[in-house]
Amino acid sequence: MANGDSEQMKCIAATISSFNWKRVVVIYEDDAFGGDSGKLALLSEALSDVGSEIEYRLVLPPFSSVSNPNEVVQDELIKLFNVQSRVYIVLQSSLPMIIHLFEKAKEIGLIGRDSAWITTNTISNYFDSFNSSVISSMQGILGIKTYYDEGTNLYKTFYPQFRRTFRDENPEEDNFQPSVNALRAYDSIRIIKQAMDSDENSPDSLLKNILSSNFTGLSGEIHFQQRKLSHDPILRIVNVIGKSYNELDFWLPGTGFSKNNGYVGYISADFTGTVIWPDGSKLVPKGWAMPTNKKPMIIGVPARTAFEKFVKVEDGKHPGQKNYDGFCIELFYKVVNVLEYVLIYQFDPHNGTYDELVHKVYNKTYDAAVGDITILANRTTFVEFTQPYAATGLSMIVPVKPESSAWMFLKPFTTKMWLVTGSILIYTMFIVWFLEHQSNPDFRGPWNNQIGTVFWFTFSSIFFAHREKIYSNLTKVVVVVWLFVALILTSSYTASLTSMLTVQRLEPTVTDIEWLKRSNVKIGCDGDSFVRTYLEDVLKFKSYNIENVSSEYKYEGEFKSNHIAAAFLELPYGRVFLNHYCKKFTTTAPTYTFGGLGFIFQKGSPVARDFSRAILKLSEDGTLMSLEQKWFAPSPECSANVTEESKTDSLSIHSFWGLFIISVATYTVCLLLFLAYSLKRYWNHEEENNAGILPLVDESVWNKAMRLAKYIYNGKVCVRGEASAAPRVPVYKWSSPTWDYDRSSSHISMENYEVKSQAESEIGIQLQAHN
Repeated sequence: MANGDSEQMKCIAATISSFNWKRVVVIYEDDAFGGDSGKLALLSEALSDVGSEIEYRLVLPPFSSVSNPNEVVQDELIKLFNVQSRVYIVLQSSLPMIIHLFEKAKEIGLIGRDSAWITTNTISNYFDSFNSSVISSMQGILGIKTYYDEGTNLYKTFYPQFRRTFRDENPEEDNFQPSVNALRAYDSIRIIKQAMDSDENSPDSLLKNILSSNFTGLSGEIHFQQRKLSHDPILRIVNVIGKSYNELDFWLPGTGFSKNNGYVGYISADFTGTVIWPDGSKLVPKGWAMPTNKKPMIIGVPARTAFEKFVKVEDGKHPGQKNYDGFCIELFYKVVNVLEYVLIYQFDPHNGTYDELVHKVYNKTYDAAVGDITILANRTTFVEFTQPYAATGLSMIVPVKPESSAWMFLKPFTTKMWLVTGSILIYTMFIVWFLEHQSNPDFRGPWNNQIGTVFWFTFSSIFFAHREKIYSNLTKVVVVVWLFVALILTSSYTASLTSMLTVQRLEPTVTDIEWLKRSNVKIGCDGDSFVRTYLEDVLKFKSYNIENVSSEYKYEGEFKSNHIAAAFLELPYGRVFLNHYCKKFTTTAPTYTFGGLGFIFQKGSPVARDFSRAILKLSEDGTLMSLEQKWFAPSPECSANVTEESKTDSLSIHSFWGLFIISVATYTVCLLLFLAYSLKRYWNHEEENNAGILPLVDESVWNKAMRLAKYIYNGKVCVRGEASAAPRVPVYKWSSPTWDYDRSSSHISMENYEVKSQAESEIGIQLQAHN
């Protein structure tokens, strides 16, 4: 009729997880059968699944073996004051031992504020049998009971008979409620009676009849599989209050917590019932030994820090007195003020490495540690860190030297920007020449003169130093746009170059970690931190090349004496250092990221969670940033932003692509308008010259194309069959009327005449062939 304990242990673990307790104390009475009957292993596994663990086991001696139970139990319970956890789980015990256990626990103060007690069903099932004096010592505890239905007809028939009989036999008892053990006893007798009613009375047949039982009894469904009950019972969490207990949530095997005893309805993974705890409040206990005036929280503070802005420990006015100051200490004070309770603590200076400080918290020499402690994976195995209050990483600090270059004048623009600017210049030259060379004598003549003239004109127009006149209105539009582009580019170039020449540009003397290792030079770091080990084990620096630098003020001297070529500092320290030496040193190489800076507590401490929550609040409301600005403000010479971030970057095409698109689009539109007008005039002249002339042999496409190209280049029409002593130079509608015909006649090339003569010769040959 017994049930397995697996589901019950899962129920206890889920309850522990719901209240966010990380460590528990297990109590049970030893006996000849192993005391915990396998429950301890099941509980440990269930707790591990929810991220909790057993901190301590208190094994009580068998009650039958002690002569003075009160004294023995008290001596054992006193041991629990040395254990931080205040969550107690009573796995198994005899009823006499349970009575002494809870009476003594209440007497010495273990049942009270910040403590929680949970009992398994082997004890909770007897709550109905305990008298009022025992129940009074168990106020506020949680119990796991096996649930049975009191609404069945069978129970309603049974209960009055049981109550009448029990009252007659035990008139001094106040509680007449039957426990599940009484119901199971009744069902067991019924099973045996039904089995004995069979005709066969052999032991085998009796056992067979027992195991074949299948009915619903007072304790629930009775059906056996593999010689045990076929199902796990529903459990009920109860809370001892007054002379009895309040029934809270149900635990449904394989499902979770529920408000009702069925599998239909609200199911939750967390406990949702309202508990009245041992101190009489509904506030969930910390489940941890909270500090008091008699026993304050001992907090270790690193007394040997390389950067005093984080933590500084000085001797006070009186012997043995210490003064604590720094960013981390002030942040701690702010966090304590945010907590919802009073934290009684006492600082203790730690003269040693940070790893030693972490180990002191682990071995419970300290309850916690406050300072610039880096969160590392191997440290989280031993202690619990709070939410990080500052980001960390490993940065390399090296001296700087002024940057100098013979090609400084090219740095205001990026390479791509120079290429695009040159392309725009060449395109502008081409457009100006194309629009002006027909009608403007300054843009005619030999090719080398034309190229030189258009280049000189385009470039000198930037400074308004050009002498050439412009005749085409389209060219004027192009030049106006070009002058606007040139103005923007020259102004930007001048401003950028001025900034680069006036603001000191510094470059690091070392940029590569591998170079440091190949050169076998020495490097510096804080020997008390984990950095030295990291440099040796991860970055593979040789131990004899790593120098310990104990103070931030010694780094400058180490660099000046060339004792070290680089210093490896954690990111917060590197920023503080550069805030004072921004003109002498800089950071380079990639930053190796770590978990941040945080405070540490013992594993499972609820105070760590409260501190993490408080740090997040301070970060969200801006308090943390204000502290950083107060403690890590840059020096006056670095406050003018003369830092790495103030370097002027080369201007890229991304800042001017809109300007370039507008200029190119304008140039292209002007070119297309010019071509359209030229083609229109060309076809008009063709129609006029061919009017009244018989069609000749079809002229080849190549000749037509050549004639059109020469027209566009020369600006005149070659008329077939007609020679002209003086070729005409047209006055375009797109050109200014200031053009003088007489002036242009002296510049007409003989090439025009040769074109026309060649055309006449071709026409003559075609006429002869036709005749």
